[in-house]
Amino acid sequence: MLWLRGESVDNSVGKPVSNKFVNLIKLSVGTESIDQLAAWQDHRASLAPDGLYYHQTRLWPKREPEIINGGSIYWVIKGEISARQRIIRLDEKIGADGIRRCGIVLDPKVIPTVAALKRPFQGWRYLNPEDAPADLPEGRSQEQALPMELNRALADIGVL
Repeated sequence: MLWLRGESVDNSVGKPVSNKFVNLIKLSVGTESIDQLAAWQDHRASLAPDGLYYHQTRLWPKREPEIINGGSIYWVIKGEISARQRIIRLDEKIGADGIRRCGIVLDPKVIPTVAALKRPFQGWRYLNPEDAPADLPEGRSQEQALPMELNRALADIGVL
């Protein structure tokens, strides 16, 4: 690796690679569990030509270089950030209506995270790495949750 102005250059590709990345966060509407999310994505991936699941969205992220430089999509399930998946690439998808959309192509591995409350929102949002919950250790598919009332009270005072 060569270092130029705070960025590295991958000699095998010849493209600048920055340490900066950003994540996305998205509600998984109607999903009850991480297992259900993974099963639904596996089914959809089996229908895709390359065998990879993509989440289609109407808007194209303006921070594409930061997203594909190591970003993940964090899934909110039933009001809590519960899991993440690494974003592989963004593909252009043209609908039957001729409108350009973004296909966020995801790594098949769904990684459970420490549960973190998240209020409802529409669409997707950017999530800075320092604001993202940590991954659960390997072998722990979920964390023992705090009682919902305590969890919400801690979130209200800014502890969670």
